[in-house]
Amino acid sequence: MKRILIILMIVGVSASLLAQETPPDPTQIGIDSAQQNLQEISIDRFEDPGFWQARIPLDKGIVTHRRVQGGPADKVAIPGEVSVGIEAMDENVLGVKVEFYRRGPISISVEPSRPLAVPGIVKTISVWVVGRNFNHRLNLIIEDYFGNVNILNMGTLNFSGWKQLTVAVPPTIQQRNPHYNTNTGIKVLGFVVDAAIEETYGTYYLYLDDMRAVTDLFAEESRDADDMVDNW
Repeated sequence: MKRILIILMIVGVSASLLAQETPPDPTQIGIDSAQQNLQEISIDRFEDPGFWQARIPLDKGIVTHRRVQGGPADKVAIPGEVSVGIEAMDENVLGVKVEFYRRGPISISVEPSRPLAVPGIVKTISVWVVGRNFNHRLNLIIEDYFGNVNILNMGTLNFSGWKQLTVAVPPTIQQRNPHYNTNTGIKVLGFVVDAAIEETYGTYYLYLDDMRAVTDLFAEESRDADDMVDNW
């Protein structure tokens, strides 16, 4: 009997780990309308390091960032961009280098110079990451329609090479005003890496590329052509 229980526990843990590795399904997140128009869109390709800034507490270490040539080999083009012939520059990634002074609780911030607006009702946000197999945790910082800041855990960076991390935007996050269907979406405020205390020593490298969103643009595209815009 004890052996059977152990086997069931192992199977349960394995199923749990498999579920964590499975990306969220955008079609099943926050369905609150009869129709959806899900599209994958680009938020930023990290081609311009001047648009981003990296920060760390001054007494914790030194952080620098720069443009690095390269990118994930498994990345595929966005179908919508291919269909209309969009060929945006995508040759570089954003590299972040951290030199720790000492071990301790440390957070590394990577922020755009201005918030990145994402239209529609956003279902998922993804980004390609090189985490160098450290137990640091990557968090996405977003602002909802009403200005509330939310932190979404994208996962631990304990893997080798490039990996696309995807996080679901919970339906509880407000993304629209029910009175004005033209005003929807969220804003990306950046990323925060919560470093594992036992690994905050030496030099740490982080690379980011191609942040995307899967978003429902049904409300934007179904808006009446004769409806005025409330921007005066």
